[in-house]
Amino acid sequence: MSDTPWACDDFWVSPLNYSDEVRGSLDLPERVEIHDVTLRDGEQTPGVVFRIEEKIEIARALDDLGVDRIEGGMPAVSADDAKAIEEMAQLGMRAKLMTFCRATPADIDLSLKCGADGVVIEIPCSIPKLKYQFPKWSEEDVIERSVETIAHAKAAGLHTVYFPYDTTRADLGFLDRLLGEVMDRGNPDSVGVVDTTGCLLPRAMEVLVRRVRSLTGIPVEVHTHNDLGMGIATTLSAVGAGAKVAHVSVNALGERSGNASLDEVVVGLRTLYGISTNVNFEKLEKVSGLVQRLSGYPLAPGKALTGLNTFTRE
Repeated sequence: MSDTPWACDDFWVSPLNYSDEVRGSLDLPERVEIHDVTLRDGEQTPGVVFRIEEKIEIARALDDLGVDRIEGGMPAVSADDAKAIEEMAQLGMRAKLMTFCRATPADIDLSLKCGADGVVIEIPCSIPKLKYQFPKWSEEDVIERSVETIAHAKAAGLHTVYFPYDTTRADLGFLDRLLGEVMDRGNPDSVGVVDTTGCLLPRAMEVLVRRVRSLTGIPVEVHTHNDLGMGIATTLSAVGAGAKVAHVSVNALGERSGNASLDEVVVGLRTLYGISTNVNFEKLEKVSGLVQRLSGYPLAPGKALTGLNTFTRE
């Protein structure tokens, strides 16, 4: 790192970001992988539906941009989703092709049939989700479904991400027990800390990521939402606590208030932490424009980095 990592030809940020007082409390990974969810979570934005050919075009653009992983969709949702993933698998992309699955072996088999490289296995783990959305599921049901599906995916040779969603509202005692059982009997490749409703303070995210890292000993991934406008802050806080994979979406597309925006995360990692990714910054605006055109979802004029009025004034 240079003598002035906060100031170079491309940017100048606060030197306090690189002070011993700040850096001493961080546990930064050497590298952060970028996992793009535009084609799955992004399509859950109200009014956004991508046709198969549009998904292929976006996948090609994301691969060219340099993201490490592309979440192509959820094959169990529809035949079109499955077909799009099958076609992505034939593109010869450098990026790893992931699918989103429920905690059931049938979803894993379908992802394998589509040619995916890996799976993200979702299951609810929070108090509100289990009380109101899945009232018939016990904590033991969650544990057994998780272990069975993870083991099935691993046996199939798939890269397996365990995604206990709404992690930030889970009972910590149950979360500890769940992750312990999953590690003892399932052995996923990584585990996600998921702020499904965007309700966690950045400092609290650090505490939770450190806890999950300590409990599992495997790479931690972070997936945030922007309900209170803190999706970028909590993602960067998670990386500061050692998370090695950041889930992002082009133009912050996603359900409700959206996900952490791809451009803001990778630029934040570079300028505020000094962490480089494989993403080509020069292509960010082009990809943003492509997704804006195909989604029909307009950007806020003042959106950071890619908004119409960004970096301007009168």
